[in-house]
Amino acid sequence: MNREPAWVSAIRLALLEGHVDVESVIEEANLIDGRERTVRDVLSTMAERELLKPIGEDAYVPGTTLLESDRFDLDFDRASEGGTHRWKSAG
Repeated sequence: MNREPAWVSAIRLALLEGHVDVESVIEEANLIDGRERTVRDVLSTMAERELLKPIGEDAYVPGTTLLESDRFDLDFDRASEGGTHRWKSAG
């Protein structure tokens, strides 16, 4: 099984879906059960660095750092549809 770091999945979900939570990161990163605490730690650290902004318990939206980055308006139309990179179109 292909897995990727939780922070990578969190950024992708935040940018493409507009929100992220523990369960969605676990699914997107293809993590095994029992990693909820680790993902919570990753997301809270990302919030401390203003990559994410908390909107509730274990729920976040893109933070200032992501919103002001030059990567926010990338075109994902040609992104991979398989494997660990299950990109979804923002449109």
